[in-house]
Amino acid sequence: MPVQVTETIAIPDSELRWRFSRSSGPGGQGVNTTDSRVELVFDLAGTQALSPALIERALARLGSRVVEGTVVIAASEFRSQLRNREAAMERLAELLRRAIAAPPPARRATKPSKGAKRRRLEDKRRRSDVKKLRRSTDD
Repeated sequence: MPVQVTETIAIPDSELRWRFSRSSGPGGQGVNTTDSRVELVFDLAGTQALSPALIERALARLGSRVVEGTVVIAASEFRSQLRNREAAMERLAELLRRAIAAPPPARRATKPSKGAKRRRLEDKRRRSDVKKLRRSTDD
């Protein structure tokens, strides 16, 4: 089952590697026998599902999450391996969605309006008057 990142981008199963191990925490009698912890390994630098520009953007944004071009997602919050696999795929999709999102538009510099300047100065004057009233008068 491919990981659906956006409506147009999906990561095929062939690009995902899975590792399984024993999970810590609750699990009843089967906790020491079932490999319910899941690690999803995705080679971000070598993927064919993303364009080179998106790969570059994702690598730059993910920074320390990427080790030698790969992203590793671990999931062990559920007792079932299947649910942990689904959680790991969902986390990978969300991580990639945020990493490849278009950057926000640049901020346009603006000046404060005359009214905003006037209100700021009036507030400063009012605050100054309040502080003057608090001063002691015995000189």
